[in-house]
Amino acid sequence: MLSKTAEYALRTVACLAGDAGRSEPADRLCEQTKVPRRYLHKVLQDLVHAQLVHSPSGPGGGYSLSRSPDDISILDVVNAVAPLERIRHCPLGLPSHTSLCPLHEQLDHAYATTERAFAAVTIGQILRSESKIMPLCDIRCE
Repeated sequence: MLSKTAEYALRTVACLAGDAGRSEPADRLCEQTKVPRRYLHKVLQDLVHAQLVHSPSGPGGGYSLSRSPDDISILDVVNAVAPLERIRHCPLGLPSHTSLCPLHEQLDHAYATTERAFAAVTIGQILRSESKIMPLCDIRCE
């Protein structure tokens, strides 16, 4: 359901949230998230444009979250790079479909449910999960 770009963005934000307040260089983010460097650059640009990530210029720059992980939802991250596309009109452009047919209405309902679910969970909540499995870590991230 999620694009590769959205998955990469979520990994990147989770990695930055693990060390909130600290700037991470792109090379370290690549290593931690397993996102290819060229793709990571595009993802980071989108996250900076959406004001979820800050990138000071100059030596020692790197990337850090612009807000607390508790103020960033999964939906915020997804919308920054690859928003879920709701179905507003007949995708076939059929003139007789002045409203959504039952099939597309149900598909749009599923997208709406997904949006609500993603909006209800913050990156901070994910990192505080009681699961023994930590995001992006085999055992424990250093």
